[in-house]
Amino acid sequence: MENSELVVKDSYGKVLQTGDTVMLTKDLKVKGSSVNLKQGTVIKKIRLTDSTEEVDCKVDGMNIVLRTEFLKKK
Repeated sequence: MENSELVVKDSYGKVLQTGDTVMLTKDLKVKGSSVNLKQGTVIKKIRLTDSTEEVDCKVDGMNIVLRTEFLKKK
């Protein structure tokens, strides 16, 4: 499957694409790290994955995967 076939949506049903800017809708603890991401944190230049429920991004120099249910497109 190619990314162009996937329809990835945020928690409000808006379609996400590679390069979009999103905002967290909930405080999240990053597994395997002491980092906590706060609600309202803006994340730029997301990358779509092979899953419609996850996006890859870079936060504070770390590459992490976030669930789309906690994201809102900006």
